[in-house]
Amino acid sequence: MALTIFILRLAVCILAFPMYLLDFLGLWNWICKKSLPYFLARFTVTYNKQMASKKQELFSNLQEFAGPSGKLSLLELGCGTGPNFKFYPPGCRVTCIDPNPNFEKFLIKSIAENRHLQFEHFLVAAGEDLHQVADDSMDVVVCTLVLCSVKNQERILQEVCRVLRPGGAFYFMEHVAAKPSTWNYFWQQVLNPVWYLLFDGCNLTRESWKVLEWARFSKVKLQHLQAPLSCKLLRPHIYGYAVK
Repeated sequence: MALTIFILRLAVCILAFPMYLLDFLGLWNWICKKSLPYFLARFTVTYNKQMASKKQELFSNLQEFAGPSGKLSLLELGCGTGPNFKFYPPGCRVTCIDPNPNFEKFLIKSIAENRHLQFEHFLVAAGEDLHQVADDSMDVVVCTLVLCSVKNQERILQEVCRVLRPGGAFYFMEHVAAKPSTWNYFWQQVLNPVWYLLFDGCNLTRESWKVLEWARFSKVKLQHLQAPLSCKLLRPHIYGYAVK
């Protein structure tokens, strides 16, 4: 099986040679950073339609984590185009972080469409280094379709725990590796190297539930599901929240 995967990977990489050449020349990263926001602006509309009920379920108790003032301070990591905004409760104070500055103009549009929120800041930074966010300053941190592409999941969760106040919550919804010995997992392994380059570091084969279970949270509520998505490779999902 390993040999078959290797041969198929090689064939796919040969077909994707122009992309690898652009990467070798140092051009692909620039192209990807510029084009990805336009792709995600379309993809997230479809994703939100297909996952609307699960997102509503996931974010239904956000307000329970509001501070003494009744206002919810929320930090979203890898905010992208802002597709989660419509699921947040009225009056929520939102700070957004994304390493790609090209998302900002899409965020501005999303903010204009979600007047029920109080937008605080857009910070250009990686989730592994949230030094611009103070310790114990957030009621909630949200991360959807992000852990698949970060460089260091453990470091991300360390930073999440640092910025969350005691009793605060980390909400997540992520695509993950399929069950081993399934055809879906087989094709995830075959296509992962090209997928990683094509979608700016996204991994198809990460078992993100493991790092969440190992992190320093007092409680983790995590569920696996087969998402109702047209792309079978992305159907294996986890979602839930963890309390500091």
